Amino acid sequence: MSPAREIAFRVLMKVAKGGYATDLLRREKAEQRDLALAETIVLGCLRYQAHLDHLITVFSGKTAKLDLEVRIALRMAIYQLRHLDRIPAHAAVADSVELVKLARKRSATGFVNAVLRKVHRDPVQWPDRATELNLPPWLVAHWDAHYGTDVTTQIANAALIEPEASINPDTGRQQDIGARTIVPLLDIEPGMLVLDLCAAPGNKTAQILAAGARTVACDRYFKRLESVDPAAARIVLDASQSLPFTIAFDRILLDAPCSGTGTLARNPEIKWRLKEEDLAEFAAQQQRMLANALTCLKPGGKLVYSTCSLEQEENESIVASHSPAQTMLRQPGRDEGDGFFAAVLTR
Repeated sequence: MSPAREIAFRVLMKVAKGGYATDLLRREKAEQRDLALAETIVLGCLRYQAHLDHLITVFSGKTAKLDLEVRIALRMAIYQLRHLDRIPAHAAVADSVELVKLARKRSATGFVNAVLRKVHRDPVQWPDRATELNLPPWLVAHWDAHYGTDVTTQIANAALIEPEASINPDTGRQQDIGARTIVPLLDIEPGMLVLDLCAAPGNKTAQILAAGARTVACDRYFKRLESVDPAAARIVLDASQSLPFTIAFDRILLDAPCSGTGTLARNPEIKWRLKEEDLAEFAAQQQRMLANALTCLKPGGKLVYSTCSLEQEENESIVASHSPAQTMLRQPGRDEGDGFFAAVLTR
């Protein structure tokens, strides 16, 4: 049994139960090459999940509900057989059969083996546009209505491409190229007092510190603040509640919790987990946070509201009543890096 496939199976099972792939992979201990292959399999299976599930039906000839363990083992093998060139077919097949056994689904081993023997790389006709784009139907309809079909296709295709690792030269931290564009909108001058709400994991906080600002970094849980540079004053608070500050800040960054639909290449499980009704819940929280943050801004100061969402409900609609001085949308497939929205608000 390959350690990489065993790790990938374990992580995908946890993701199916609510975990986050990148966090789970980071906790695994193994040889680097095994961890790298496990990551490739996990994120590939999540990016191409709609394709893989349809291919299970095509190659098995069945539409019956499968046990989760069996479905994940099949997704893993089909992904390797159709997408990875250096993986021996017999190894992918044999290990997936073994994974089913280890998961105590021994009665399904014959079925799994038979399905995987039929897998080929020939083109397959997808049953609908959502399956073709590897997106849930509601999100396709949502983006089609807002962006149009061509842009939706562009965004969906970008979500299938593995993001490149990128180091911010100003901070030495690994940080997405799109994420780097948010803090410069604050126009920070050395010595300014800056409030960074929702600061974890601290990459934007590091940018603020590098600009020479006196920085207060906040997040909801102390555990999340551990990765934030201690050069900032770190405070545990919930930004959706009234803020405790009696001073006003020159600049405020509100990088709000959001649906994350701009980061589907990096966090592909989001597209299978997110529901359309979740957008209203995020928007309500974002409205509260923005209202609270504005009470702490100095007259003449600047606040940047940002999300890694592509949804109008979380972006333009949140700032519409505040007359933003500037807005920015980074769109996956058009702009480099993850998708981001930002609005500059002034007092």
